[in-house]
Amino acid sequence: MQKTLYKMTMGLGILVLAAQQVHARTCAPRDEVIKRLTETFGETRQGIGIARQGAVMELFASDQSGSWTITVTLPDGITCLVVSGQAYETMAEALPPNV
Repeated sequence: MQKTLYKMTMGLGILVLAAQQVHARTCAPRDEVIKRLTETFGETRQGIGIARQGAVMELFASDQSGSWTITVTLPDGITCLVVSGQAYETMAEALPPNV
């Protein structure tokens, strides 16, 4: 039991360190992030929303390649990549009627 707990604790510690390293590499001033998404991946802004504490969430995607990226920009102007993927498709579904 103690070995299992020790391994889990060590694993959690490694994950925390890895997350800190990823955070350090995936955040930059907004203009730099947008330029890279546009020039490298051909992505443009497809959606936007307000998150907690004044942060802005944006969805960028490319119609040609299908790549997509979700970013969050903090009030200080730093933009962080949250998640990215492939096979982006625009949807035009009608909202359900109010009940």
